[in-house]
Amino acid sequence: MPWKECNRMDEKLKFVARLLDGETMAALCREFGISRKTGYKIKERYEDSGLEALTDRSRRPYRQANQLPFQIEKLIVNLKKDKPNWGAPKIRELLMRKYPNLKHPAKSTVHAVLDRHGLVTPRRKRRYRAEGTPLTSTDLPNDLWCADYKGEFMMGNNEYCYPLTITDFSCRYLIACEGLETTKEKYAFTVFERVFKEFGLPRAMRTDNGFISVSSGKQ
Repeated sequence: MPWKECNRMDEKLKFVARLLDGETMAALCREFGISRKTGYKIKERYEDSGLEALTDRSRRPYRQANQLPFQIEKLIVNLKKDKPNWGAPKIRELLMRKYPNLKHPAKSTVHAVLDRHGLVTPRRKRRYRAEGTPLTSTDLPNDLWCADYKGEFMMGNNEYCYPLTITDFSCRYLIACEGLETTKEKYAFTVFERVFKEFGLPRAMRTDNGFISVSSGKQ
């Protein structure tokens, strides 16, 4: 015969109390008219959630994702309040040290508990902002030169031409305009060497790669 009709809660309390007093599971299950599977389920629920576990339950799943007994959840919240700067991994580690006999939750479960109690501060994503090189201006000729490749185009012989231009920033004078067959730096250097010999060294040069102080050679 299953649980007596008087009160299912009272019967479960008696069952657990006598089990805790040392009576055997098999004998109690025979007396109360339940299977051992049911007896062990009642015992596990009591150890997991206390007296609340002995009340009649709905047919919904006993456990939901990231859900813990309220006692363990309370421990996690209290540990977080003691260590407000700690995250889920450290809180879990502390829980394992202080309560080694508990069945310890996963880090994701600890994080979910902290999040439900408003103890997680969302991190702001840092967006990278490109910063350009500060532009230098001058009114004196030969103080600042600007060098750049003005695109590319295909010539009649089906080969590409890369025009390299060098201009004076102040007077906009076109110092050089050379059609090169490649953008490799060794070919550009020959152009710069020639104009340096003809016009002298500027104080600085501006290119797509940054601002160069010609006198010191530093960028």
